[in-house]
Amino acid sequence: MSDKLLPEQIAKRLRRDILRGKLRPGASIKERDNAAELGVSRTPMREAIRILSLEGLVELRPSRSPIVSDPTWKDVVDNLEVLKALELLSGDLAVEHATEADIDAAAAVQARMEELAPTTDEIDLFEIDMEFHSAIVRAAGNPALAETHGTYLAKMWRARFLGSRIGRSQQRVFDEHNGIIEGLRARDRRRVKSTISTHLDALRRQIRRHFDTNTRVGELQPAPTSEPTGDVTSAK
Repeated sequence: MSDKLLPEQIAKRLRRDILRGKLRPGASIKERDNAAELGVSRTPMREAIRILSLEGLVELRPSRSPIVSDPTWKDVVDNLEVLKALELLSGDLAVEHATEADIDAAAAVQARMEELAPTTDEIDLFEIDMEFHSAIVRAAGNPALAETHGTYLAKMWRARFLGSRIGRSQQRVFDEHNGIIEGLRARDRRRVKSTISTHLDALRRQIRRHFDTNTRVGELQPAPTSEPTGDVTSAK
């Protein structure tokens, strides 16, 4: 790599290292060492770390190396509640404003996800999954909403990825995605919002299950016992 590499590309590389567990929660990100490993100067590396801090994946510390964030269950729930509200609003607006081209674009992402699922790396597939959700939000035709959603989608990136790995039928996820698309084509507001709600409630249960079953150092922290568990299946 070289300094021509954009900070966003470096951030993507580090983000993937975090998702894969190469950089675990609480791990120090040494600017100089990581820059040397990627063959870049410290300036784009510093900007990449700043991008990840805005996404909530990295915690900046005064006069110390930044570390990979280790969110609490409350952190995740707070962000997920906002994300759900944004996606429900997006679905509501998309029913009214989405063009056929908008809906076709979301359908094309879903078709690509289904086509590549048998052979694609899990992180690549997860990124396509997130692209689908972003496409639905874009279909709402509200740039301010899309920008805000992008912020919270990024904050949920790691927790959502870990939740997506736990025991849910991939076909069920596909069926829900397709249900959203079909609801948009039919301009069926109730179906769209109900399917989005089901999809994200399942995600919450899966993330909760991950919290409950991963208490080792370097994993997400366990959830408090007061949170109801519900169904253990989840969506990405």
